Amino acid sequence: MDIYNLVSLIGVFVLMVPAWLLSSDRRRMNLHAVGWGAGLQLLLGMLVFWVPFSRDVFAWLNDAVLKLLDAAQAGQWFLFGPLAEPAKTGGFVLATQALPTIIFFAALMGLLYYWGIMPLIVRSFAWVFARTMRVSGAESLCTATNIFVGIESMTAIRPYLARMTRSEFCTILTAGMVTVASSTMGIYVLYLKDLFPGIAGHLIAASILSAPAAIVMSKILYPEDGQPVTLGRTVDVHIERESSATEAVVAGAMAGVKLVVGVCALLIAFLGMIALVDVGLGWIGARIHFDLSLGRLLAYVFQPFAAVMGVPWQDTAVSARMLGERLVVTEVPAYQHLAEAMKAGAFTHPRSQVLTAYALCGFAHVASLAIFVGGTAALVPERRKDLADMGPRALLAATLACLQTGAIAGTFFIAP
Repeated sequence: MDIYNLVSLIGVFVLMVPAWLLSSDRRRMNLHAVGWGAGLQLLLGMLVFWVPFSRDVFAWLNDAVLKLLDAAQAGQWFLFGPLAEPAKTGGFVLATQALPTIIFFAALMGLLYYWGIMPLIVRSFAWVFARTMRVSGAESLCTATNIFVGIESMTAIRPYLARMTRSEFCTILTAGMVTVASSTMGIYVLYLKDLFPGIAGHLIAASILSAPAAIVMSKILYPEDGQPVTLGRTVDVHIERESSATEAVVAGAMAGVKLVVGVCALLIAFLGMIALVDVGLGWIGARIHFDLSLGRLLAYVFQPFAAVMGVPWQDTAVSARMLGERLVVTEVPAYQHLAEAMKAGAFTHPRSQVLTAYALCGFAHVASLAIFVGGTAALVPERRKDLADMGPRALLAATLACLQTGAIAGTFFIAP
């Protein structure tokens, strides 16, 4: 273990400090959940990076995802022709070469849920979280579900939403924003697969690592002050089961279409808004003779956090720019810019790109806050105020949890 690994290990705990300082009640903090959550992250990190057998498993998962991506591209090649191939378009086109994979993976997840494979995997993770961290069965199940899907995870605990405590709401919103859905993970893999060996396996590991991190940060920021109905109980996945495998694929594909449209709308809206803000900041900067932009400001904010995460100081400015970008524009352009930075040789140390890739693996951004609060409120409108109150706190918890996942990766990463 070198000095950078030690910095990352210390950073895992230092990143809890901002959450503790902003906690709603520092005296109520669930030390058991926090301690076991940090322990689970360290154990999983050690398995991912140091244990040969588990490394082989994630390598196999990486190969499986790449084969699935090849299969996914068959449909988009048929639909878009030459526009689906970077070699024929002269560059990467997000709309025709990446976004269609969301539809394929959404359909595949629908089929895996119909066959009962995903519920079994989700229940296994939920059991581990509930037993080790002693949090409620409902929030454990929702957190586990979020490792694989997005806003749909809320439907898995729909019968329990109305009676959830505010702390449980903070946890499930945080879990939604700290992980990434399998349907969108394919986009990040497409960006990085030629530059980052084993990226699919690493991103799967990052999503798993972030689940206990979500519980840790949310329980520090808003400790439990009520009595969860499902505390100490194991709850089943609530599924509206389709009548056939074909219907499951169709329903999944239609959900994927909605997600693609949502991603397009958010990118158009937020990238435009950021450009508009930059116009105003540029006007101010011209008068004070300083290059001013939102990206530059956020990079200054995130640079110390990148350093605490274990990124070598000379690379923190590059890493921080992407971390700040994810917060306001979503992780899609942030991963694109990570690929561009790697291609241009912008990082001086290989650990910088690994930690940045892990820390970016989450929906911790403003648009996601609206999606998860609004989507959950639609399922339980009588709790809209509690959800809205917990939203900003959950976004902060998710941001810190993503950084903590990067620190876990930095603790065990050893440059080849």
